[in-house]
Formats: sequence, structure tokens, C-alpha cells
Amino acid sequence: MRRQGMNLFLVLGAGAIGLGALHLRTVKAAAEPQSAQLIAAKATIPSAPAASPKLPAPGTALYETHRGDTVISVARRYLSQSSYLTSSELAQALRAANSDIHGTFLKAGQELTIPGILDAPIVEKSVAVPKDFEVRAIYLTGLMAGSDHGIKIVQRWHDAGGNAVVFDIKDSDGTVNIPFEHPLIGAHKTYIRDLPKYTHFLHSQGMHAIARIAMFRDERLVVSHSELAVKSKKTGQPWRENGKLVWTDPSRVEVQEYDIALAHAAAEAGADEIQFDYVRFPAEGDQKDASFVFQKSHPEWQRSDVIADFLRRAYTSLHPKGVLLSLDVFGVMAWQRPVDLAHTGQDIVRMAKYCDVLSPMIYPSHFFGMDGIDRPGDAPEHFIGESMDRFELITKSSGAVIRPWLQAFAWRTKAYSPKYIEIQVLTAKNKGGVGFLFWNANNDYSKPYAAMPEMKAAKGQYFRGDEVPPVLKAEASFLPK
Repeated sequence: MRRQGMNLFLVLGAGAIGLGALHLRTVKAAAEPQSAQLIAAKATIPSAPAASPKLPAPGTALYETHRGDTVISVARRYLSQSSYLTSSELAQALRAANSDIHGTFLKAGQELTIPGILDAPIVEKSVAVPKDFEVRAIYLTGLMAGSDHGIKIVQRWHDAGGNAVVFDIKDSDGTVNIPFEHPLIGAHKTYIRDLPKYTHFLHSQGMHAIARIAMFRDERLVVSHSELAVKSKKTGQPWRENGKLVWTDPSRVEVQEYDIALAHAAAEAGADEIQFDYVRFPAEGDQKDASFVFQKSHPEWQRSDVIADFLRRAYTSLHPKGVLLSLDVFGVMAWQRPVDLAHTGQDIVRMAKYCDVLSPMIYPSHFFGMDGIDRPGDAPEHFIGESMDRFELITKSSGAVIRPWLQAFAWRTKAYSPKYIEIQVLTAKNKGGVGFLFWNANNDYSKPYAAMPEMKAAKGQYFRGDEVPPVLKAEASFLPK
């Protein structure tokens, strides 16, 4: 016990000595010069606030470049967020907004201003016009419509006196050119990446926007869904038109609903008019071998019954959307020959009841073998005049407007020229046509460009000169330069 008490005493004593020594050191330190304290105080002074990050100006975004970036790759990255229609158009705007861009490739770490950034995606509405609005249109493929060259064509057509553009949202091979979700299509490449943005552009240019749908001739659909094809009676396999597998069965409800859904998508994206082409049965190939589902479900029907019933449903569905429905028909159907009617199903009298506009394709060069004229392409007055007379006669009680497709190409005629264009337009107008559509598969409208100023100057002789109702103009950054 004593030994333990002694040990405790020694321990407590040592602790007291240690505390005393610590106290002595503290007093000593306080008595030393203040330099040590000043150094310590200086070390704890907070640094200056960091600079605030640079904020983009309204309508722009900022982007820090990375290794391998190019002007066009950055443009593609931001195109969907911008008001520009094409990546090359945005790339040009990038160069204008950033003076330190030199060449194609960008240095890593550059801070770029991206112009034309939208607060939200464009939502465009159709611009309503009466069905007898005088359309003066050219046709563009989907590929052309979504390109820089296509934009320039639209602007040049506007400058020449045009007021409308027909553009493909589904081609005759079944290619769908716009974003469209449907169980029958799946993933697909789109040439018109943003249809509301495109129709907004057309409206800003004073253009009536006509979305063309090639209906029942649809190679893409029958290749991926063979059950929707016309069937061969001999083999039970998909039927081929002159060796080509391209036709869906127009009497299949799935096919009809697919095309109606696409038409609705175009209307909701700001198209002013939906145009149905290939709204018919196949006209060539071994007709006796072709089998259609309506022949079992409605054995009393003819092909014309299928087409009329489909159009009744489509027109009833689309009309409340505030868009016009127009139909492309063979020019030869004005003659209503039994063989043409039996093959195509295009009964013009019945079709006219379920549309706003009929657009007969009355290209003079296509009337070969008719009316005893060896070179029909060189007789535009005769064939356009005769066609218009017949179409006017058989549709006079329907209320449908006749707006013809005219020839803007040189096939089977040596007379193709600006004068050839003028003759067609004048003849169609004098025979009751309201407006016109120019077709050129290559989208080459050099002759119509040349003819329009003279026709426009002759006020009222060739056309009235109707214009699309004014809409709010887009921002300057939106309009292509």
C-alpha cells in the first residue's frame, strides 16, 4: 500500500512539473516579438472571391471545345437546340459569332458562343386558307427540302412569285422523311429533322406548306412487313409489279391507318395541306394474279369502293384539323376509261366528294398514244385543255377545286422552255384551274424561274396573285441568309 501511494505521488508530481513547464513556455512565447503572430494571422486571411462563370447572352449557349472538334461537329451537336434548319447554316453562324475561329478544326479549350439557341422547341400551327386559294407551287423531295440547296430554292421561288411548296414526307419507295413514331416503321433516317421548324420557315417565307404522302406504293413497308403486301393468287407470296415488290394492299386497314397517322403527324407539325399521291391500286403487272383482302371481306366491292371508303375515313379524320386534303390522280383518269378505272380504282366522281382539291397530273408528254398525236409532249395546249375540260365536267357538282400538276421537265419534248411553262399555266387557268403545281423530279426549276416574272407582270392574265395570310416573322437569326 505504501509503495503504491509513493508511485501515485511521483506520478502526480511529474504531471505538475509538466504543466508548469507548459505554462512557462506559453508566457515566454507571449513575451517574444509579435512577428510570429503576424505571420500566423496573414496565413488565415481569406483569398479574393473567384470570378463568376461567364453566362451566355440570351439566345446563345457557351461551349468549351475539345480535341478533335470541328466547326461542323459543334454545329451538329447544337442543331436540334437552335433555330437553324441545317448544320452547315449553323456552322456559318458560328463563324460569324466567333472571330477566333480559323479553319475547320478547333483548338481544345476555346470558348465558343453558339447563336440561335431556342428557349423551347418550335411549335407551329397550320395557316388556314380556303380550298380555292390560288396555289403556285414547286415540288421538293424530302432530301432536297432538308438541305441548304433546298432552302435556297424556296427563297428563289418566293422571289420569283411563288407562294407554296410541296415537299415529301413519305416518298414512293416508302421512305419517311420526318420523325414519326409508329409500330410499323421503327428507327429511320430523317431528312427533315424538325418538321415544325421547317413549316415555320416556310410560313416565314410566305409559303403555303403542302406535305406530300406517297400512299400505297411503299417498298419499305412491304419488305419489313410482308403480310401487308398484295398477295399472288398462284403462290400466296407477296405479288410483284413487273418484278418489283413495292405495293402494299390498299384495302388493308393497317396500311390505311398507318398513312392516316402520318398525315395527322404532319398536320400537327404545322403543314397547311396534306397531299395524297399513289392513292390507288397498282396499274401494271399481272393484274389477274393480284389478290387483295377486300375480295374476301367485301366480295361485292370493286377497287374503286376501297379507295372511296378509305378517303371518306381519311377526310373525316383530317378535316377537323383545319388542313386541306388534296389528291394526286392520273391525268388519263379524266377519260374514265373502264380499264383504267378497274385497275387503279380512281373513280374521280367519287373521290372528289372526299377532298378539297384534285390535282390531276396532266403532263403533256405522258399522254402517249392518245388522240392520234404522235408527240403529245409538243402539244401542251391540246392535252391540258382537253384534260381540264373533262375534269371540270365530271367534278362540277362536288365542290372540289381543280389544281393541276404541270410539266417542268423536258422529257419527250423539244419545246420545253419558259414559253412552254407559260402556255401550260395560261391554258389551265382559262379552263377553270385554280393555281398550279410544277413537277421536276430533280428539283430543277430554271424554266419556271424564268417564266414567272413575265406572268406576274401580266397582272391577272396567268394567275390572280393570292398570298398566304401574314404570320409572325421569325427572329433574324432564324431566317437563312
